[in-house]
Amino acid sequence: MGKRYTIALLPGDGTGPEVLAEGKKVLKAAEKKYGFTIEYTAYDLGGDRYLKTGELVPDSVLAELGKVDSIYLGAIGHPDVKPGPLEVGILLRLRFHFDQYINLRPVKLYPNVETPLKDKGPADIDFEIIRENCGGIYTGVGGSAHQGTSLEYATQVMTYSRAEVDRCLRYAFRRAQKREKKQLTLVHKMNVLTHVGDLWFRAFHEMGEKEFPEVKRDYNHVDACTMWMVKNPEWYETIVTANLFGDIITDLGAMIQGGMGIAAGGNINPDGVSMFEPIGGSAPKYTGQKKINPMAAIGAGAMMLEHLGEEAAAKAVEAAIIKALESGKIKSLAAGRMGLNTEEIGDLIAGLV
Repeated sequence: MGKRYTIALLPGDGTGPEVLAEGKKVLKAAEKKYGFTIEYTAYDLGGDRYLKTGELVPDSVLAELGKVDSIYLGAIGHPDVKPGPLEVGILLRLRFHFDQYINLRPVKLYPNVETPLKDKGPADIDFEIIRENCGGIYTGVGGSAHQGTSLEYATQVMTYSRAEVDRCLRYAFRRAQKREKKQLTLVHKMNVLTHVGDLWFRAFHEMGEKEFPEVKRDYNHVDACTMWMVKNPEWYETIVTANLFGDIITDLGAMIQGGMGIAAGGNINPDGVSMFEPIGGSAPKYTGQKKINPMAAIGAGAMMLEHLGEEAAAKAVEAAIIKALESGKIKSLAAGRMGLNTEEIGDLIAGLV
């Protein structure tokens, strides 16, 4: 009998429940074919709960989430809640509480998907970005004083320990080992951020020389990386970077692979509870219209399967996405112009697993 996995569902806000439903549909097809079972428990974390109760993530829910094999997220973002509380109180709290110190973002252009890059195709855009996810400037170290006066000032400090850097780099080197060219590029800004940048740079080369000599190492300043990702994305295979820079270049990566509707990501603790999600946001104006593209949520489900060790099923789901795009039935990735509705795309991909 196959393995049994417990998955926490966080449908969230806007179109999150719709795309997550299609992700579950495709995972169900993979379950039947590959002989494992998924048990889901849904949690109503998001804007509606916050507006009704003032709660974001109660401690009791955190305790329950700590017992599952993985978390599958739809989207967080409510039009009646100002930016900040939901992102910090739900997404960052889960990320930090479960020490999901890796953000893994595949940047892969699929067939029949448009990219804004001239003369580039699927053979040119196929790399991964590994973003350190729990440290750096996002930890909130800093403060402000004299608010509302002419003497007002604020600080936000980028801080990293060697242990935080090393564990991220080790994960990145191991991912790079599995790729064809075995090439890992460190992205930072060490010419200006001389202290933190030097820490990352030294740790990168020391670890590479001692533990991963077969992996080719390269370095880009982050501003140069944004240029080369546009001009020569084929140069990259695996990128590793700090939290702030990763937040920026992963969105650039999403656009060159065809947009937020196809981009998926994982917030990963290699030894604990991880969370997988589509990147496109809640898109509240499309709620209930069946116009939203579910492929990013389906891709996030494939990433979750790989993380759980169901690699054959994960590859089958990705192959089904590719077959669906090659079929010609999906006319566009843009909401309302796909040629099929949200549920029909889910049906198509599930039938191809």
